[in-house]
Amino acid sequence: MTNLARQISQGGQPNLVASAPGTELADLVSESIIVSNLHGVIQYWNAASEVLYGWPSMAMVGRHVAEIGSHGHSGVDHIDILLREGRWEGIVFRRSLTGVEVAAAVRQVVRRDATGAVLDIVECGRNAGPLTEAVYLRMDAELQGSLAAAWELDASPARPLLDAIAKHRRGGAAIDLDQHPDWVNGLLTATRILAVNDRAVRMFGAHAGHEQMIGQPIGTFWPAESRSILAGLIGDVATDRSRLETRRMVLSGAIRNPIIRAWHSADPKPSGTVLVTINGAIEDDRTSWELHASEDRYRKLIQYLPTALWQVDSRRAGEVFDDLKAKGVRDIASYLATHPDLIEHAKDVVRVTDVNHDAVSLFRARNPADLIKPVRYLFAAVPGLAERVMVAHFEGRRNLIEETRIRAFDGSLIDVLFTVTYPVPPEQLDNTFITIQDISERLNAERQLRKLQADFAHAGRIATLGELGTSIAHEINQPLTAIVTNGEASLRWLARADQNIEKVTQLTSRIVANARRASEIIHRIRGMAAKHEPEKRLMDINDVAKEALLFIRHDIESKSIALSTTFASGLPQVIGDRIQLQQVIINLLVNSVQAIVHSGQPTRRIDVQTSVTEEGSVGFSVFDNGPGIATGDLGRIFDSFFSTKDAGIGIGLAICQSIVRAHGGSILGANRPNGGAHFRFTLPVPATAGPDFSVVALIR
Repeated sequence: MTNLARQISQGGQPNLVASAPGTELADLVSESIIVSNLHGVIQYWNAASEVLYGWPSMAMVGRHVAEIGSHGHSGVDHIDILLREGRWEGIVFRRSLTGVEVAAAVRQVVRRDATGAVLDIVECGRNAGPLTEAVYLRMDAELQGSLAAAWELDASPARPLLDAIAKHRRGGAAIDLDQHPDWVNGLLTATRILAVNDRAVRMFGAHAGHEQMIGQPIGTFWPAESRSILAGLIGDVATDRSRLETRRMVLSGAIRNPIIRAWHSADPKPSGTVLVTINGAIEDDRTSWELHASEDRYRKLIQYLPTALWQVDSRRAGEVFDDLKAKGVRDIASYLATHPDLIEHAKDVVRVTDVNHDAVSLFRARNPADLIKPVRYLFAAVPGLAERVMVAHFEGRRNLIEETRIRAFDGSLIDVLFTVTYPVPPEQLDNTFITIQDISERLNAERQLRKLQADFAHAGRIATLGELGTSIAHEINQPLTAIVTNGEASLRWLARADQNIEKVTQLTSRIVANARRASEIIHRIRGMAAKHEPEKRLMDINDVAKEALLFIRHDIESKSIALSTTFASGLPQVIGDRIQLQQVIINLLVNSVQAIVHSGQPTRRIDVQTSVTEEGSVGFSVFDNGPGIATGDLGRIFDSFFSTKDAGIGIGLAICQSIVRAHGGSILGANRPNGGAHFRFTLPVPATAGPDFSVVALIR
């Protein structure tokens, strides 16, 4: 066979190349080759066409092909199908030169230019021989009708189930396969795809392609609403080589009034080989060239997206969910907790149908085929993720977004952002999309940033402790002085002849109590000075504030500053790191002390308040009657290394803002109407720590 004939027989685009002046290669082949324009005017008629129809080339070139059409068989006008699909095959009837009707089995191909415009129509044909009614039905009605999709199936692996169905029927029992979903699923799982045409791939392959469909169960790709119809047809024709079954089909999508036909293939095909076609008026009036161009644009868009993408067919899961809803299941999470086998089943029946280049790279795969299979591998690292994906699907959400991990094929664990986009009616369930973004670098950068922030905060605490050295020394000196005083008194009592054991015991108890107090002060100082990972837990902001005041109270009192505290009772607890929050409170108080001292105010005052804000957050406020904040500096006070002090390095308020934001809160600084500054930070209340307070001091 020549290249031209081979191209046409395989559905390719023929290339007519002259081998010598005035002679075409197609003149040398045994098949009839006819080239006509879009209007049916013949432009080329080879030697084999002269033999088949009896008309010489010189008589046919320039004439319309319909002029030799058969009057006995008008047939079906297939030009619309040909232009839409780009190819057509079937039976045509033409009159020979002697008037004899010739039946020819032909394949026609439309050639287009780069813009999609029709160049010509090339036909390759051969004598079909005498046609029986049965053969005509199978060849002409099937091929000349508006063919939408065709499969060749191997039903032999389903033989035990087919025999069981046949036994029931021989016993006179009517079988409604709609009432036996297990039989339907078993039959369509066992029946494998041997071959499939382009239209079937485009309509039902969910972008899997020929290669991914061959060898797969027909149930993987067959429309859910007609599974029982197909199972019944396979059961009818799989064992009867002469049977041709035709049914109306329920099918949502691109075909109007679809008809499904099935028959057992003739010899030399093995027993159990079943041919299935779906016919009907095609809703999509775009040409094959337009469809291919659209699909090509779609595939290029998918392939070159800058994130790993999976297209998933979740129709089987949708069927299960519909069945559960029909049975009254509403709480899918509870149901899955008691039926974990359903999760495992879903991992095997929900399939990946297409992936892009980044998906292959992310999973360290060799090629896309390694990823086009059931979705189980996506959940290998975090099995619980599959359950959450199913819950979101059942509940009708549009998206699920979660930070999680995947296990690549080389065994490595990768931190990823896992996103599922579910279809909603009327979108098809074979268009579920999963995107997976590698966030390992981002998480590592965040860890580094948290470490730098912790080091920054630690440096700030050390600097603050240095500024509070006098106050700290005073706090430690108080219990030490008491220990010395009580110890000396105890020694004097012990030296007396009339020893008073009760008095000595009392003095010794005071020594122990003050020693413990000194130890607690040193423990708090060490906590402030030490490096540690933030440890967030539930706590009362009042307790945190009272402990922080112990560090700075002496400094406040020694500078003749009046301190007023208003702690709201019954405050809801917040989640935070005690040391970091104490650092924020101390920094705010130190700023207020320094501002008041340098202002020269005769009356010095600091007010500390805790409260619940109108939004339900817990707030901490520091008010002072210092000079306030310069108007031009209000927008910069929380900037790193910004300071209005000659010796300041400007990290205190920046650290405060960093810590508060890390706790999910906010901080602000403002001037009071009557002079002075007001700094406030607020922290969110977790859902488990609802408010239970009797007094609420709202910040004015």
